[in-house]
Amino acid sequence: MCLLLESIKVENGRPCNLEDHINRMNNSRRCLFGIQNPIILSDQLFDKEIKGVAKCRIVYSETIHSVDSLPYTPRLINTLYLIEKNDIDYTYKYADRSAFQNLPAHAPDEDFLIVKNGYITDTTFSNIVFFDGNQWVTPSTYLLNGTQRQRLLREGRIVSRNIKADDLDSFLYARLINAMLDFDSAPFIEMSAIRVSQ
Repeated sequence: MCLLLESIKVENGRPCNLEDHINRMNNSRRCLFGIQNPIILSDQLFDKEIKGVAKCRIVYSETIHSVDSLPYTPRLINTLYLIEKNDIDYTYKYADRSAFQNLPAHAPDEDFLIVKNGYITDTTFSNIVFFDGNQWVTPSTYLLNGTQRQRLLREGRIVSRNIKADDLDSFLYARLINAMLDFDSAPFIEMSAIRVSQ
């Protein structure tokens, strides 16, 4: 069975960017299972008891299989290692993350920035945006079209274009974004902290 995962940021019991999450879930169900009926995310799914920021994790396929929520602490990444992985496919947010788990071991404050067919894609858990001194740019060759990435593009706060590994020298710094990491509060990553994997 193909299980999918949706991670939703919940602040003081209120889900963030919920419409984009619902749209992605419905699109995935339509493409993978041929289901046209929209999924309904009831307010009762979101834990109102957790104060501050929580991560609501929904596992689903044709129907919702499980929902759990836990307080969320962002992972601080200090170093990104470029790694080439041409066979990776994460078009849909699969619950099975073995494509990423087969990467080499790394420290908790490190992650991989995946290069596919010569182009920058994503890290193992986030989309990435780069600042060129004028605008924020995200790779058009993403692995997963994240909900925050979609929203920022729609609002015109970032632009999308092909970025090769050789292009990284033209940027000043980067930020990691996903449903849990807001663009405005995501820490800066110096370009010197993006290195070639050994």
